[in-house]
Amino acid sequence: MKERIVSIMLFWLAFLSVQAQTDRQFIREGNRLFRQKQYAQAEVSYRKALGRNPQSGLASYNLGCALQAQGKDGQAIARFTNAARQASNPSGKAKAFYNLGRIQQKKQDYQKAIEAYKNALRANPHHDNARFNLAMCMRQQQQQQKQNKSGGGKNDKNQNKNKDNQEKKQNNKDKNKQEKQNPKNQPRQKEQMSKDNAEQLLNAAMQKEKATQERLKKAMQQPSRRTLDENW
Repeated sequence: MKERIVSIMLFWLAFLSVQAQTDRQFIREGNRLFRQKQYAQAEVSYRKALGRNPQSGLASYNLGCALQAQGKDGQAIARFTNAARQASNPSGKAKAFYNLGRIQQKKQDYQKAIEAYKNALRANPHHDNARFNLAMCMRQQQQQQKQNKSGGGKNDKNQNKNKDNQEKKQNNKDKNKQEKQNPKNQPRQKEQMSKDNAEQLLNAAMQKEKATQERLKKAMQQPSRRTLDENW
């Protein structure tokens, strides 16, 4: 019975040892590919390492680096965040926070970058790059705030200008509409109507005159039946 228990324990120790070795092997393989700038292949190896050991802060950090090298910043942020939480030593935690700061600074999200650099310095006060980037990031944040203030004034001016233009267009439309309905246009309409009526009357008079001429012509062609009046 004791021999059986011992064999079972040795089996589990051997199994755990293989698992740990496999985890480290995938990380070493990923590091080799990363140095060769084969970042996509390195990503696959680091993911396999995490599959073997999801709590590996080193695998999370290296995977974040591979993702960042491919421009997958959103995924890299998640991995560096996990690495900072899972890091077993202050140095690893500082590196994870430092890389988080770099991504946020690149995105010009200076407030989050500043917090990340501060966390890196809390974990490792001797992280000179984090200290330098923190000072630069704070200066960039101030410049951004100044630009936003000046840009806000320009936007207000542009909005007012657009509003004035819209009001002018609306006023022109209303003016055109009023001109169409304005009584000042009525004399022109009446004048046009009078001209049309005059032409109609003239045509009617010409037709009547023509009919009268035809009747006179027929009457002159017929013999006269009237007697002359006697003189007094």
